[in-house]
Amino acid sequence: MTFAEAAEFYNLSPTTIQNWKRRVHSKTTRQTNPYKIPDDMLLNDVKEYPDDYQYERARRLNCSKTGIYHALKRLGISQKKDLRASKGMSDKKSDISQ
Repeated sequence: MTFAEAAEFYNLSPTTIQNWKRRVHSKTTRQTNPYKIPDDMLLNDVKEYPDDYQYERARRLNCSKTGIYHALKRLGISQKKDLRASKGMSDKKSDISQ
């Protein structure tokens, strides 16, 4: 049965039937790929270099900044900067925030 025939038979839009088929197909065939960034390596990197930027972690772990972002999000790690330890701020500016 074509999408148009099914849509007429069930009194639905052909687009609805196409979306249903796409959704079912994607759920049955999707397999999770292994993560490129091992969790233990990233956790060690975060402990060793807590104030590094994502591009610096990406360079060390040989991946992209976006990959680091998603891995940190997956692990529930927030990258809030401490103004006293930030590389872009001088000591004088960080003393003002205290």
